[in-house]
Amino acid sequence: MRLILIRHGQTPSNIHGLLDTDAPGPGLTELGVAQAEAVPEALAQQAVDGIFVSTLVRTHLTAAPLVRARGVEPVELDGFREVQAGDLEGTNTAQNQRTYIGTAFAWARGDRELAMPGGPTGAQFFARYDDAAARAAHAVGPEGTAAVFSHGAAIRCWSSARIRGLDVAQMEDTPLANTGYVIAEGDPRGGWELVEFHNAPAGGDALAVTTPAGDPTGAQG
Repeated sequence: MRLILIRHGQTPSNIHGLLDTDAPGPGLTELGVAQAEAVPEALAQQAVDGIFVSTLVRTHLTAAPLVRARGVEPVELDGFREVQAGDLEGTNTAQNQRTYIGTAFAWARGDRELAMPGGPTGAQFFARYDDAAARAAHAVGPEGTAAVFSHGAAIRCWSSARIRGLDVAQMEDTPLANTGYVIAEGDPRGGWELVEFHNAPAGGDALAVTTPAGDPTGAQG
């Protein structure tokens, strides 16, 4: 099967560099809406048999144009939500951003017992994201394609540990733009192989952020 992991469109919290991981979370900015509207054309050559979103509003809003274009109702899976920030939630200091990203990528390197301050361990994060990926795979079948609207840190952390062809250092140092995406082929049992890492907005550079505020979930804090 094919798995397409798409980061949501820009939110107000992205602009301000806030760690904003609790549900329901903010909606999209005007730019975020434009980024979402560009997704269907960007994926025009991809078969889409299932559309999946997290429990955070921004993934639903980003998925909406593709839902309309393909006539496929989205399935909400909590496992695809962002890496929870715990005690760092709502902050935007450089130190807390480094702690957040550093903890997530320590998980990706194998330290699964490490906990986010006041938050989950790596084992808990991987258990719920693995489960969501398995549910999506089961829903679309071995020849199907799942389009998953998820979150920057979650996609980068999980992909670097689970998708062959990506590595932790690459994903820690490489930003994932709003509506950027990772495409992999495989299955939960046999593993995943990288097809494409698209680290720009789905609609191209015209929809990129020109003056980023150190968005901690999409780019290195």
